Amino acid sequence: MVFSSITFLFYFLPIFLLLYVLLPWRNAVLGLASLLFYTWGEPNNLPLLLICITANYAFGRWIGWAQQTQQSAKFPFVLAIAFNLCGLAYYKYYNFVMDSLMQLAAPLGWVVEPTQHVSLPLGISFFIFHAISYLVDIFRRKTAPEKSFIALFTYIIMFPQLVAGPIVRFSSVAKQLHQRRFSWARADLGIRFFILGLAQKILLANTVALTADQIFALPANALSSGVAWLGAICYTLQIYFDFGGYSLMAIGLGLVCGFSFPRNFNFPYVAQSVTEFWRRWHMSLSRWFRDYVYIPLGGNRGSSARTAFNLFTVFFLCGLWHGANWTFVVWGMLHGVFLVVERTGFATWIALWARPFRHIYTLLVVVFAWVLFRADTISHAWSFLTTMLGAGNGDKASSLAAFVSPSLLLALLIGSLLATPFQKMASQVLSRIVPQQKRLKTIENLFLIGLFVLSMISLASGVYNPFIYFRF
Repeated sequence: MVFSSITFLFYFLPIFLLLYVLLPWRNAVLGLASLLFYTWGEPNNLPLLLICITANYAFGRWIGWAQQTQQSAKFPFVLAIAFNLCGLAYYKYYNFVMDSLMQLAAPLGWVVEPTQHVSLPLGISFFIFHAISYLVDIFRRKTAPEKSFIALFTYIIMFPQLVAGPIVRFSSVAKQLHQRRFSWARADLGIRFFILGLAQKILLANTVALTADQIFALPANALSSGVAWLGAICYTLQIYFDFGGYSLMAIGLGLVCGFSFPRNFNFPYVAQSVTEFWRRWHMSLSRWFRDYVYIPLGGNRGSSARTAFNLFTVFFLCGLWHGANWTFVVWGMLHGVFLVVERTGFATWIALWARPFRHIYTLLVVVFAWVLFRADTISHAWSFLTTMLGAGNGDKASSLAAFVSPSLLLALLIGSLLATPFQKMASQVLSRIVPQQKRLKTIENLFLIGLFVLSMISLASGVYNPFIYFRF
């Protein structure tokens, strides 16, 4: 079940909100609803999720007990982290490792027997990272171990952020798990965020996704330079509005439930460097890797070489976290290389450029990297990139006009505008034109209602409705 589905919007969500408002057992209602949400899409792996929650509850209590009794908490902490990472490694990377071994062994004449395929549990990357941050914060004494199993259960399985984030630190919501009230003002703001995110997902991401998927599915000899660029640009906007829209919906649902989730995106495509891009893109993940990987490795406190190694390691792991495929690994390493390079004199040099040139440089790096992220294999990415650069136009290249439609052009135009702070500027202009707050609020409400209606019409018409982060 995803947020942008009829089942969720017209059945699951209304019933959940009604029970959440009327019943006093907020954590129990949210936890059971989240259990149903997860079971709906992933019933076979539900025992894994329950084992993960139960084990991490026990590990957290064990670490806290060791600290209270002045004993070493290092052993239970290391054991807990190993438990989580081993589970993540097995379910997410076992198939990847075995396939890689088979490919390496074949040229040498070795035979590696294929093994049973391991299915990827829904949201495992996110709920494992939530569990690890909970344990690390206990070990660092930033938070106390949670005594209520229901509270920790609710934190890890909470459906608004279970499938695609944002990654919420336990310490940031620990008090809210026990003390929060339903507020109509927060609910109003949350509903606004949810509708905006829903419209981004359905009206923008889904529209450009259809073209992106069609172009990336073309054989190499049917790909022209113009078509390849259109596919890369469509995917660049698709992943932003798909993931950004989902995050905005999650933040909105969190507000309705009384939680404050962290912002996940801050107009990343206006960045003037790759370093700035990562301060704006998937910010909850960037902070997670900074606090739990980069800083423990030494951060930027050592030599330049050591800092470069730390950065590269973080982005190698970031790519691997996104998916068990060499395309993701190379995508992460590519970003790592540019971050390392930007810490040298290159950063000083590009700072002298005019803003448009810095922006073009950043977008080119990001768009080329997204091709790696989207491609099925390294060879697929290579042929796609070489075609974009004009070196691989096929003999049966498709016409650009075959993929361009009025709806796509409109989505590209609006998406390009909304990927910038245009919305903020438009709101400021509107507030000057309509200074009366009540009238301004009425206009905003009508606009949001219009977006919701258009989104529902689009869903009812059976629009193409993929969700990128199901791949991860």
